[in-house]
Amino acid sequence: MASRTTTRNMTSGSILKQIILFSLPLMLGNIFQMLYNTVDSIVVGNFVGKEALAAVGSTTMIINMLVFFFNGFSIGAGVVIGNHFGAKNEERLHAAVETTMAMTFLFCILFTAIGILGVKPMLRFMSTPDDVFKDATTYLTIYFAGITGLLIYNMGSGILRAVGDTTRPLMFLVLTSVLNIILDLFFVVVLHMGIEGVAYATIIAQFVSAVLTLVLLTRTKDIYRLVWSELKVDLTILKRIFAVGLPAGIQSVITAFSNIFVQSYVNYFGSSVMAGWSSYNKLDSFIMLPMQSMAMAATTFVSQNMGAEKPERANRGTRDTILLSVAVTGLIATVLYIWAEPAVRLFSKDPSVIEYGALFIHANTFFLLFNCVNHVLAGALRGRGDARGPMVIMLTSFVAIRQIYLFFITRFVANTPFLVGFGYPVGWTACCALELTYVYFRWIRPRKTAEV
Repeated sequence: MASRTTTRNMTSGSILKQIILFSLPLMLGNIFQMLYNTVDSIVVGNFVGKEALAAVGSTTMIINMLVFFFNGFSIGAGVVIGNHFGAKNEERLHAAVETTMAMTFLFCILFTAIGILGVKPMLRFMSTPDDVFKDATTYLTIYFAGITGLLIYNMGSGILRAVGDTTRPLMFLVLTSVLNIILDLFFVVVLHMGIEGVAYATIIAQFVSAVLTLVLLTRTKDIYRLVWSELKVDLTILKRIFAVGLPAGIQSVITAFSNIFVQSYVNYFGSSVMAGWSSYNKLDSFIMLPMQSMAMAATTFVSQNMGAEKPERANRGTRDTILLSVAVTGLIATVLYIWAEPAVRLFSKDPSVIEYGALFIHANTFFLLFNCVNHVLAGALRGRGDARGPMVIMLTSFVAIRQIYLFFITRFVANTPFLVGFGYPVGWTACCALELTYVYFRWIRPRKTAEV
């Protein structure tokens, strides 16, 4: 068997150490990936204007609809690859890699077309103000024209994560994030290209990361090597990938679509509140990076250990990951709460933007601790092959309960930025309660009954 020096077998050794060693590079990588859009916001907010900042921020939800669906497919592929890796089944692992990449190239074509054609209808659906509409259209059209780079990198790094390699995807992101910053400043400050410049900078950097990932997968001597001549779709493996990935993808898309409704509520208040909300969302996304990274670690850890027939180790890993996630997120949330205004000032010097951005941070930040439980438990359940449960729970919480709250609060209580922004914590809290209940009755109680 080929060398496995770049992989990480998580079926033995210290659980906490395995989770930390896996999560840390992944978290750093996610930070650099977040820098793509965040740097765009900082550059346009400081060198173009608050309308451009509002435009970039308002496009995030639309981008997420397609990207999140694809990431669901990536989660499914990672679980299948992780299972075969844990079981040491090299033949099926190889087939899973070829199937995954073949489908990725098909998705690139499909998502580029859907994205470009859907730009204006989605912006109108969100009630995007006239002073933001043109810039938002420009940014999104360019972004979707180059979305292939993002999709290929995400899937390639997903394959590497499934076998425990989070270090080299991090290296690629560091390189391309620096490139993105340089290009942002060059296109906007030197060439005065405005919002077009930040969009082109983003897709160029993403294409570079995609090329680096493909070269790595092609040239590696390890067991996950991509062989172009054997690129094909194995229907049996594809069915398993969709069994896990499709519910996760559907959940993410509907949640993102629901967030477009939230954005439309925010858009009602005008560009200052929109820019403040955009700034808050960028900072909120950074706080969520540790929990999202640890949720990915939980998925890989559980999938490998279930493949190796070690369910008790998988359970212990889930518990330890939740505790670690809560501790790290709580620390970061405290720092951001204290320095809310200086943090928002990174994106805009406009006093009204700073005021609203800080308002959203102070109202919502600590409720993210509930989301630690949500994300890690969902990741662990998907690692077990249970994607339907998290999908139903998250759709109920993030879509139904959140939209019901927004409908009643704005019509029968008061329509204020504070109450609209608080729709996020309402969904997080409800999801935590439902998910803990589900895990108890679906997994813990039956095991206790069987032991008796």
